[in-house]
Amino acid sequence: MNKRFFGTDGIRSRVGIEPVTPEKVVKLGWAAGSVLSQNAAGRAKVVIGKDTRVSGYLLESALEAGLSAAGVDISLIGPLPTPGIAYLTRTSRAAAGIVISASHNPFYDNGIKFFSPDGFKLDDGLELAIEDKMDQQLATVDSQQLGKAVRFEDAAGRYIEYCKSTFPQRHSLQGLNLVVDCANGAGYHVAPSVFEELGANVHTIGTEPNGFNINDGCGSTDLSLLKEQVITHKADLGIALDGDGDRLMLVDAHGNEINGDQMLYLIALHRQAKSELQGGIMGTVMTNLSVEHALKEKNIEFARSQVGDRYVLAGLQQRNWQIGGETSGHIICLDKNTTGDGIIAALEVLRVMVSQGKALDDLVEQLTLYPQNMINVRLADGIKFDPSTSKEIMAAVDSAEDYLGDKGRVVLRASGTEPLIRVMVEAYDSDMALQVSQSLAETVEKTAKSHV
Repeated sequence: MNKRFFGTDGIRSRVGIEPVTPEKVVKLGWAAGSVLSQNAAGRAKVVIGKDTRVSGYLLESALEAGLSAAGVDISLIGPLPTPGIAYLTRTSRAAAGIVISASHNPFYDNGIKFFSPDGFKLDDGLELAIEDKMDQQLATVDSQQLGKAVRFEDAAGRYIEYCKSTFPQRHSLQGLNLVVDCANGAGYHVAPSVFEELGANVHTIGTEPNGFNINDGCGSTDLSLLKEQVITHKADLGIALDGDGDRLMLVDAHGNEINGDQMLYLIALHRQAKSELQGGIMGTVMTNLSVEHALKEKNIEFARSQVGDRYVLAGLQQRNWQIGGETSGHIICLDKNTTGDGIIAALEVLRVMVSQGKALDDLVEQLTLYPQNMINVRLADGIKFDPSTSKEIMAAVDSAEDYLGDKGRVVLRASGTEPLIRVMVEAYDSDMALQVSQSLAETVEKTAKSHV
């Protein structure tokens, strides 16, 4: 199934470049509305939320016009984390939820992703049907059938209360000193309230979005300011969301970074101890090998998927498991929400800290991560290049794997959200990981340029 517009996380590009143009997004709204109306009992309703990018206004209006032309009613949520939109989609009985966001990307990028009525991402069949519909001439329904748009009242408050409800009533965050970095993104007006209302003392970063500063020197992709503030405020924990709030990175009291692999390990062990772990843990090809080894020592099953939270989710559903995630901080707790949720994942880790009465650094010291070195090889805009199709690159990968033997591994993949080829080498020795990854990245860069 070769999709032309939809990637692993919806449709995404620089604003003004296909497919994220006003004309294309109007057509997308109409096509999606037409397809969704076919399966709706009565008049279809769609909820639309967004992050804080200035282009969100443009794309929201374009989607609204297309959906209205297809006879679909619209509830406008405004800025809210992606998982909050998934939650409101299913609780409001909408035909679909639409998120306008480019997640951790810079402000000049934007994208659109869809949720089904049950809060999961649309399946491939529906995405293909929408793409097929976009090839047809846009036809507006009769005037009396046009869709109406209304504001979704108290969306933020409803999501805040839901997040709080996932934290055990018997526990409190009283006495904990937290620094919360909202990346100047969609979580800026909800995340601090969740932690404060559960009792924590909260210092904030990245809660003054202006349309242009999302993910700029803050958030889960840049922890430098968070580390400084954790030390300055003598905080127990630093919490960093990305632009749309579905990704989480942590900083311990000493300023050390805690990634998604370590969080998965802590959550898994705590749930196992509480007899709450259903099945095993789902990681990705990027998950550190040490996690797999450590979980197996605790008799916890572990499996890997492709990179991308939709693939982690598919793996969980296939196995009837509940917990999975990515090194980058997408943590899925299926018993809590239908997608990665940075706030809920942070509450899961805080639950471990509070119930065990231990600092985060003490909890993670039992897991020693193997060195990984990641190099992103950037492609020219508009160029799609699959490194697995290059004989030269695959020969270099084979050579690297022979050199590493059983002391490491290589992961080479094209990003699903950015024009990048990601080269990751993991090895017991950091110098070996660095050397091999640099050599491979040079081969990839040289071959990609010749491909252009």
